[in-house]
Amino acid sequence: MSAPRPRYILGIDTSCDDTGVGVVELLLGGGVQVRANRVWSQTVHAQYGGVMPELASREHVERIDAVMGDALADAGLRVEDIGAVATTSGPGLMGALLVGLMYGKGLAQALDVPFYAAHHLEGHIYAAASEAELRAPYLALVVSGGHTHLFDVPREGEYVLVGATRDDAAGEAFDKIARLAGLGYPGGPAISEAATRGNPDAVPFKEPLQGQKGFDFSFSGLKTAALLAHKAGATPEDLAAGFERAAVRVLVKTALRAAQAYGRETVVVSGGVAANRALRKAFAASPVRAVFPGKGLNTDNGAMIALAGAAAIQAGRLPSSLTEGAVAYAPLANPQP
Repeated sequence: MSAPRPRYILGIDTSCDDTGVGVVELLLGGGVQVRANRVWSQTVHAQYGGVMPELASREHVERIDAVMGDALADAGLRVEDIGAVATTSGPGLMGALLVGLMYGKGLAQALDVPFYAAHHLEGHIYAAASEAELRAPYLALVVSGGHTHLFDVPREGEYVLVGATRDDAAGEAFDKIARLAGLGYPGGPAISEAATRGNPDAVPFKEPLQGQKGFDFSFSGLKTAALLAHKAGATPEDLAAGFERAAVRVLVKTALRAAQAYGRETVVVSGGVAANRALRKAFAASPVRAVFPGKGLNTDNGAMIALAGAAAIQAGRLPSSLTEGAVAYAPLANPQP
């Protein structure tokens, strides 16, 4: 006789500089509901203009107990109510990953419940399940500080990488240009806010990879253009407005070309950059059905990992071994031959 399906799944993400713990509930009708999503965003890295791996690991160790307690309180649950634990095993910063992975495995063992090692990018994709049912086939565009990947998802759990950045990730480019313009860190919100006061036509940004047959991305040219414009005296607001428009155009245009090529009507857009208002507005005006994560689920968080765990349970996947290790570099899929 098979074990009863878990009702409450706790997810943990410590892949970078956010300590995230979330709880989702598997509903009787087959749906899923986010019950809690607590994230401690580390501020110690702001003075360095980027994430310091060792400091991130220490912050996770110091905060994870409190974040889990807050998540359980938000969900109105006791730890004994948790029926399964899902934790990010990669990709990410090795030391940071190990904090959440060991914590999650220890918790699952103590509660005697199934443990699921989750892929960070799959978590970002399933974050959109908080807003709509994800039913393959669809395209998934993951855009964050560390990733810019475009996947075709022909069947549940199957990912075909059809495009990726050739240099910087989109969010990384936002961070670097925000730092160049003196707008602060993290760069995504800073660029978005400054762009509302700038003239997008003041700085000429050429579209990267014009005429390409594939679906790759590149942001190094936009960075160079921003640097030259900054040296020429462009205002931070104009830099922000011009860069944001150029970055949004290339992301949307490439995703739409891929959707047409693969015959997909739905595009899931997730990751930290998915919170950008201009990007959401551009996809809303496009011919595809664009699905974005709910509020608070764009950046790294534990609820998206719990959602990935819920998807694994619903698909009948076996739990992971407690010997599962952390992997700093872990591709979700391989490019097409």
